[in-house]
Amino acid sequence: MSASELRLLQMDAALEKARLAALPERPISGWLRAIRLALGMSSGVVASRLGITASGLRKLEQAEASDAITLATLRRAAEALDCELHYLLVPRRPLRDMRWQQALARARSWLQRSERTMALEAQSVETPSIREEERIKAVAEELLRSAGTRLWD
Repeated sequence: MSASELRLLQMDAALEKARLAALPERPISGWLRAIRLALGMSSGVVASRLGITASGLRKLEQAEASDAITLATLRRAAEALDCELHYLLVPRRPLRDMRWQQALARARSWLQRSERTMALEAQSVETPSIREEERIKAVAEELLRSAGTRLWD
């Protein structure tokens, strides 16, 4: 097994737990405001911990709620609330599946282009659809072995 295949399997295993976890939805007002209010902290107290004004904190809370806050700022605000910031991208399906679907799509595209070229040169070959799917899978497997990052070009 190659190093890249091992890395893919390890990442898929690590992310599978997150994909299956029932993570809570972000509150409409954002986590900063929701946690601050749950703790019973005024905006002035949290703002003081951050070294900003209360109106500045309200702007931060609004920025988080509208997805306009930077990770660095969110991390500082989390620290001010004695919280940790956990940042994670959770793929909707296993990474291995995503790579396989991309390889199949590339293989189909390449084979269709090749068949068009052969047809223009009057070298078209009739093949049953089962053989075509086998060829597509074979090309996809080769792409996964050799294409590296070109798989996504």
